[in-house]
Amino acid sequence: MRQGSYVKERGGAKINFVITLVILGSMLFAGIRIVPAYFANYQLQDALKSEAQFAAAAYPHRTEDTVRTDIWNKVQELGIPAQKNDIAVIMGDGKVDITLDYTVSFDLLVTQWNHQFHTHADNHSI
Repeated sequence: MRQGSYVKERGGAKINFVITLVILGSMLFAGIRIVPAYFANYQLQDALKSEAQFAAAAYPHRTEDTVRTDIWNKVQELGIPAQKNDIAVIMGDGKVDITLDYTVSFDLLVTQWNHQFHTHADNHSI
């Protein structure tokens, strides 16, 4: 009788192991699909901050169009799904505001998920 209960426990351990592997594999798969978009957004946010500071320092010589073109080049480099006309640049009185809203669609095989990113940078001091 004791030996039979041992077999049941051992079988349960195998099922738990398989379930754990499926869960960990799913998390890894989702991470591989999702993390690159968040990393690209982080890089874009950093580029927007740098561009806002640089544009404010060179204000008379930089226009909204040149700033928008520089941001657009970074967007293309990072493979972000946005359009050039989505980039809003407002310059005036030594202040620079840059905003870009875009949506990334994640295909996780069992579901589709859209995430709206809102990136913003300015040169306003704290």
